[in-house]
Amino acid sequence: MTAGPLVDRYGRVHRDLRISVTDRCSLRCTYCMPEQGVPWLPRDTMLSTEEVVRLADVAVGMGIEEIRLTGGEPLLRRDLVDVVAGLAALDPAPEISMTTNGVGLARIAEDLKAAGLTRVNVSIDTLDRETFIELAKRDRLADTLAGIEASAAAGLVPVKLNTVLMRGVNDTEAPDLLAFALEHGYQLRFIEQMPLDAQHQWDRTQMITGEEILEKLRTRFELTAMPDDTRGSAPAELFLVDGGPATVGVIASVTMPFCGTCDRVRLTADGMIRNCLFATGETDLRTPLREGASDEQLADLFRESIGAKLPGHGINEPGFLQPPRPMSRIGG
Repeated sequence: MTAGPLVDRYGRVHRDLRISVTDRCSLRCTYCMPEQGVPWLPRDTMLSTEEVVRLADVAVGMGIEEIRLTGGEPLLRRDLVDVVAGLAALDPAPEISMTTNGVGLARIAEDLKAAGLTRVNVSIDTLDRETFIELAKRDRLADTLAGIEASAAAGLVPVKLNTVLMRGVNDTEAPDLLAFALEHGYQLRFIEQMPLDAQHQWDRTQMITGEEILEKLRTRFELTAMPDDTRGSAPAELFLVDGGPATVGVIASVTMPFCGTCDRVRLTADGMIRNCLFATGETDLRTPLREGASDEQLADLFRESIGAKLPGHGINEPGFLQPPRPMSRIGG
């Protein structure tokens, strides 16, 4: 049977499926991949629209309520609107969101909304053009800003912004980024830099911690922590800004892990289930899918993966190993 919730051995119920639709990206953000990029996955290993929708349908039958499309950069997938439409037609229909760098979003935001996309998370680490070029190795800040604006105009709301601060690069911009978000009605989330770069050069000492982020924001704003019972399984700890109602979030995955309430499972662009962002193993769904597996057999593989999920990501443990796949091949 495919029905019934996806529960791991620690009692965590999984309701959030992150689907990577491509490993390709239009930027080269230094915390993700080197300037020359990384070898792309072979095209014949990538899931088709029909395969993505089929696996999502199986997951929805096990209680998945939200689907987040990720990459690489999902906008580089030519049939992205068809993927969204296929997911929106599932019964029951999940909430469908997308994480993107915003480049190219202005031309397709309305089509994505019409197809069934609910909202977007846009990654933006700076408001300065030269810093953007230094970080992303591409001169596309104007395109990202246009994509953010177009998302709001299309009704893909609330528009959420994701920012990673890097020491000596953009770490002085935290208050400016929050002021920008407040001015336009966007919801800003700062994310601690995680060990998911293709270069495997992550350095804990260079990471801007959640506490440091809050210190920087408090130089200009008054922040009040929201009650713990309002957080649920959300990765961001929220703070009221200057008394509210606007908020800012901090996702401190490294220094303040929230693994105990994790409800996420990930499907890679080449059809592998990952039960944790930092998992060193994964379960192949593509091969059995293409060999004619039934929905029940695919559901069993989902359950097998979730059943092996560890209590935490282990970043702070002495034996931690960075996963072989970089973020661009996993999906956020």
